[in-house]
Amino acid sequence: MPIIIVFGMAYSILARKLTVSAAFTGALLAIIIFSAAGYTGLAMMTTFFILGSAATSWQKHQKMVFDSGEGTEKGRSMLQVLANAGTAGLAGLVVILCPRLAHLLLPAVAAAFASATADTLSSELGMVYGRKFFNIISFKPDTCGKDGVISLEGTLIGILGSCIIAGIYALGWGWGISVLFIVLSGTIGNMTDSVLGALLERKGLIGNNAVNFLNTLLAAGVMLALEGIFD
Repeated sequence: MPIIIVFGMAYSILARKLTVSAAFTGALLAIIIFSAAGYTGLAMMTTFFILGSAATSWQKHQKMVFDSGEGTEKGRSMLQVLANAGTAGLAGLVVILCPRLAHLLLPAVAAAFASATADTLSSELGMVYGRKFFNIISFKPDTCGKDGVISLEGTLIGILGSCIIAGIYALGWGWGISVLFIVLSGTIGNMTDSVLGALLERKGLIGNNAVNFLNTLLAAGVMLALEGIFD
């Protein structure tokens, strides 16, 4: 496990996917998540990072005009890492301190990564493959790349991202209704990201990092609520 994390740190820095501080922050979160959720948790985090990095780089020249602000030439910052993986890290830390809550919080870890993955893929690839863009609040046509603007294609890609994380969870811990809940929670988190973007971020009331953290936090909360209702 340490070799995987060290390799990931080195690659992310050399490839300018993350800044140095962000890479060390990511490594710390990876250690926490591995300690709580084993290789399955680490696989979910790694998959989010790989898919997110690939989506951000894909057709980058085409997306430059929208200037989403998801990274810099030196890579994503420490705050961006915490915004996307912080909720999963907090849930993992609780599992380490209180292992009897693992059955509740490990699916929440998956839901947080499902939301983060869905958000990144829908935002980055939606700008490339989306055809019609509209404001999530008013449902009126709006400008691609603006906060709170979505497309059908981007939304479907986001759902696929949640399904990928849910699939990893299932391979590690078995198939069950929790897999469906993870996809649902991730999708709700992703939609919440757009709502927050339209209502608050576009007006400058909160920043993108806060929006990303809140969407993963809500996804984890929805997962816990669904487990509580249907358990």
